[in-house]
Amino acid sequence: MAFYDNISLEKGMYSVSGKTFTDVLEDLDPSGNYKNTELDGLDAFQRQLKRFDIKVSGPKSDVIAKFFNTTQTSALFPEYVRRVVSTSINENNAVENLVAATTYIDSLDYRTFHSSMANDSLSLTPTNEGTTIPETNIALNSGLVHLIKRGRMLVASYEALKYQKIDAFSTVLKQIGNYISVSAFNDCIDEIITGESIQEEIDTVSCATAGTLTYGDLINLYQALYPYQLNTIVCTSDTMRALLLMDEMRDATAGLNFHSTGNLVTPFGAKVQPNILAGSSVLIGLDNRYTIEMIKAGDVQIEYDKLIDRQLERAAITSTYGFSKLIHGSSVQLEV
Repeated sequence: MAFYDNISLEKGMYSVSGKTFTDVLEDLDPSGNYKNTELDGLDAFQRQLKRFDIKVSGPKSDVIAKFFNTTQTSALFPEYVRRVVSTSINENNAVENLVAATTYIDSLDYRTFHSSMANDSLSLTPTNEGTTIPETNIALNSGLVHLIKRGRMLVASYEALKYQKIDAFSTVLKQIGNYISVSAFNDCIDEIITGESIQEEIDTVSCATAGTLTYGDLINLYQALYPYQLNTIVCTSDTMRALLLMDEMRDATAGLNFHSTGNLVTPFGAKVQPNILAGSSVLIGLDNRYTIEMIKAGDVQIEYDKLIDRQLERAAITSTYGFSKLIHGSSVQLEV
């Protein structure tokens, strides 16, 4: 059994297919070995930070130069960058409120499937003896899922950053993670609307009066989505404002609930996700249990060689993903 203070750290640990640096460390130094000890609650990477006394947060945060004191500590720096960016993506991850399933792949090609019911029947009629049972057909899509790479190039010299606190530098990394998260959310909305993966655009209903959103229009959207549930609404900031200013959203009871819990009253209890980058008034209702699949080609990728050997300079921080619509009809667009 390898203990955390006897592990030899080197950049080859980043080259293990399908595993992060932390995963490799966990294989060598399982966290389960530290139950009921002072190190209980730390993962394998955090134990290495403790081993070399590198403090990454708080008022006593170390400077970045401490990562580069030895060849072993320099091997920790790319993983630290990856973890901060990944944590920021997860903290700001509005996509998870839209995605029904997430698939991880170890390649750049992925072909998903779509399903359809024979005769487009959404109700299962009684089947008499000797008659055919209605079919649900599942088939591979004709094209591959379009994977998108989003990220930032980190450009800095070691000399410019070596005396900066690790905690302060982390805010820049968190910003990168937030940008990736926002971009992924908008890419997901594009797939829901265009249905590029299954060659079927989203179904659309219109407001009774063009340019005016009423509660009756929301009821029409609710009915158009049946038998799926309207549990998520995506809209632009202008449309969200019109939505929340409706009299039905501002009654006295709703106001008391907002002031006591901080939770806004929303149509039919659906979670509302504002889409600040959308360029036009749009409101999408969907059942997030059925609508979209997210495909990820690995975790956040870091150019570790540049961060270790060249001590920053230029290093790409990227995330590669794609989206595929699963079931047509589980999302409907309301034209405002």
